[in-house]
Amino acid sequence: MPDLNILNGKKHIHFIGIGGSGMYPLAQILHSKGYFLTGSDNNETETLEAVRKMGIEVKPLGQRAENIEGADLIVHTAAIMADNPELIAAKLSGVPVLERSELLGIVTSWYENAFCVAGTHGKTTTTSMLTQILFGSGLDISAFIGGKLPVINGSGRAGSSDIMTCEACEFVDTFLKLYPDVAVILNIDADHLDYFKTVDNIIKSFNKFCNNTTKAIIYNGDDENTVKAVSSVSGKEKITFGLSDKNDFYPLNIERINGMTTEFDLIHKGEKLVRLTVSVPGEHNILNALAASAAAYYAGVKPYDIAENLKKFTGAGRRFEKIAEKNGITIVDDYAHHPAEINVTLSAAVKMGYKRVVAVFQPFTFSRTKLLLDDFARVMQIPDCAVLTDIMGSREKNTYGIFTRHLAEKIPGSVWFDTFDEVEEYVMSHAESGDLVITMGCGDVYK
Repeated sequence: MPDLNILNGKKHIHFIGIGGSGMYPLAQILHSKGYFLTGSDNNETETLEAVRKMGIEVKPLGQRAENIEGADLIVHTAAIMADNPELIAAKLSGVPVLERSELLGIVTSWYENAFCVAGTHGKTTTTSMLTQILFGSGLDISAFIGGKLPVINGSGRAGSSDIMTCEACEFVDTFLKLYPDVAVILNIDADHLDYFKTVDNIIKSFNKFCNNTTKAIIYNGDDENTVKAVSSVSGKEKITFGLSDKNDFYPLNIERINGMTTEFDLIHKGEKLVRLTVSVPGEHNILNALAASAAAYYAGVKPYDIAENLKKFTGAGRRFEKIAEKNGITIVDDYAHHPAEINVTLSAAVKMGYKRVVAVFQPFTFSRTKLLLDDFARVMQIPDCAVLTDIMGSREKNTYGIFTRHLAEKIPGSVWFDTFDEVEEYVMSHAESGDLVITMGCGDVYK
């Protein structure tokens, strides 16, 4: 763990890869705390433009040794390769160098009530819901979210209170670098097996995360793996949520108003607190809303305020985000990239009353595609039409010999293309009025 006082006396912090989803909110927080920031990135994105609008200098595209000049602390993402010239220069400079998750851990240690939201699926949505409720209830909170939330005008903010909401990612155990006061555990599923190898190892990591928590654990009492992870933890308050009435928080009288909206009574230990309206579709979002509501209730928010502010939540960026409606065709974008996430997202989509669901999926990382190939093939048969792009390798090289065609061969009627231009041309020529077109994946398929 890094020295918690490493930022003392530091004035100029340089971010290598400042446009990353995990870097941007940290930049927002530290910029508003008065630090002078500079950054670099390889790709032009909306996020990079947002960074510039904050008054942060972004170096010309590309990463070069001279970009770090003048910095007295340098931060990089885990995705930066060891042979990156800027990272090499940083390590030779004698200036302290932190990986992004280490800096995030230091930031969480500044708060007396850091609500850290973990789980294989639903982290961004639940952290966003909780942030919306707390901020909308008048609490001047700090936040770190993996997606953009309109109410805070970004994915991070620094407030004056002792409360922080933080999305806690389990990838390569980064969440073990955080200092959680309240842990929210949504679910535990097989993911990142290139690192964890087995589900048991994932459960062990979540167990450590819970043991690192100082005050309370709010967890899905219906999820078997989550219950295993929490069962041996002692010395913290334990609060459960779930669909069954054995939990402390559960729903009753669930009513689906339309394709996007669900209402239900929020029950706490047998007593109705309030009726909630959830404006994002799918059963998984009922669970996310329960988790956020339980955390907000623990933070002292009144049930009426929970309901009023949750109703205003219409999704975080890239979480079933409605992009446009053109010629009767609805276009939605979603971050789902694991078979379990794709399953719940597409299962919700096909129940929404559209003529057809056309799913455009970009597989992410060669290892995940290879390890979960049959699971991906199964869930990509849910839509009426599956369109596949090339695999986005991200931090990996294709030592697995896996290609999109191997997935397409297992999905009857699917099509796949090497380029986005070909995908776009196919979808535009085949989509019809009344269809829902949904782009899916955690890479750049939204482009």
